[in-house]
Amino acid sequence: MRSRKLSLRVRIFIAMILLVLIASILIAGVTIYQYNEEAHDYHTERLERKEENIRRNIDFVIRETTYPVETEKISLIFKDEIYKIADIHQLEINLYDLEGGLLKSSKASIEGDSLPKCLSATILNELSNTAEHRYVDKTQKNEKTYQSSYTYITDKKFKPLAILNLPYLENDDFLNKELNEFLTRLSYAYIFMLIIAVILAFLLSKYITKTLKTVSDKINATRLEKHNKKIEIDSSSEEIATLVNSYNSMIDELEESAVKLATSEREQAWREMAKQVAHEIKNPLTPMRLSVQSFQRKFDPEDPNIHQKVDEYSKTLIQQIDTMSSIASAFSNFAKMPAQQNETLNVVQVVKLALDIFSEDYIVFTAEDEEIIAKFDRTQLIRVVTNLVKNAIQAIPEDKTPKIDVSVISEDNYVTILVADNGIGISEENNLKIFEPKFTTKSSGMGLGLAMVKNIVETYNGSITFTSQLGEGTTFKVTLPKE
Repeated sequence: MRSRKLSLRVRIFIAMILLVLIASILIAGVTIYQYNEEAHDYHTERLERKEENIRRNIDFVIRETTYPVETEKISLIFKDEIYKIADIHQLEINLYDLEGGLLKSSKASIEGDSLPKCLSATILNELSNTAEHRYVDKTQKNEKTYQSSYTYITDKKFKPLAILNLPYLENDDFLNKELNEFLTRLSYAYIFMLIIAVILAFLLSKYITKTLKTVSDKINATRLEKHNKKIEIDSSSEEIATLVNSYNSMIDELEESAVKLATSEREQAWREMAKQVAHEIKNPLTPMRLSVQSFQRKFDPEDPNIHQKVDEYSKTLIQQIDTMSSIASAFSNFAKMPAQQNETLNVVQVVKLALDIFSEDYIVFTAEDEEIIAKFDRTQLIRVVTNLVKNAIQAIPEDKTPKIDVSVISEDNYVTILVADNGIGISEENNLKIFEPKFTTKSSGMGLGLAMVKNIVETYNGSITFTSQLGEGTTFKVTLPKE
């Protein structure tokens, strides 16, 4: 489970280092095994060579002796010769009769006391039953390995005369010294290889994951609502190139889908807007129609109150016409956003100017500085402030003492405008709908104010957010870059 938390770069790095370490351990193990096998073969072959040379010397002594060539005469034949042969070959020599009894040894008599006076039945059986008539006994004593070979001495007619025994000590000091020297040199080479492997693993893992990091960053930055750039990598592996091509193909499809979705949403928004406008226009048309029909039925030129009735009828029509005019103006303002005329202005002064059209004394304006300079369109900034304040006024119920706070704050390269009211607040179910063009909770109006504000703010790459509590009030926060 913990390995899953490691990054791909770390896992590649660890895998390469482990590969080098495992390879080093395997090579060292194979080397030690090979040395042991060579040492074993060396001792076996060396004993065979010495045995062959000693047998030749013994055959020569037997051919040249004046004694009868018999088993009983072996001790006399090799009375002095056995010491010469043992000295030449630097190896102990023991001669036994065919029954396993000791006849002659190159060891001194005191040392010879430790020699077996009679060979075991196992040795005699192994010697007589093998095709080569040769047997090698291997024993461990005091952490040393001893080999002892047994073979027949024959006369000219190849008749067995005695049993030749050659005890041999496997002295591995020289081989062990060579092995230790070789392992020491090998360890230096492994350390150097490990350092090179660490450097290469670091560079290689960085190279492999660099492209993946680029792809990952691009994928994380991919958004449906904005233009996404394709990944361009000069050189990469076939697998990475396939991944990049898949991402670029996805971007093309995403751009196409985004265009279709935007077109569909725009058409749907305008259809909904047309329905809303038609509905809002029909509302004043109905009382206008009824008023005209009523006036037509009741019109009497002889009526003494005719002038008063015409005046009332005219006021009703004018009121409904004003309502239709305000609807048309609101729709026009939303649909026909004027081009930006950016100018360097004092935001504090412009916001204060926008609040001058409101006569309500419960609107309080504060600014942390008397002058906050930024580049905006003066008209659009006034529209943002007036729409937020109008929305705040309409959100305060009649049974509550109204209070609206408007403040301007400078934060690094941004200007923040806060409009807080103590109105009814916004319910959670309306949080996501509050900036929709046709959404409103009021009995009149088209709900275009906040949508228009959001449109203006986003045109300047700014943001608009709000916090609200039911029954406590709402605070809108507009953040705009100074340039």
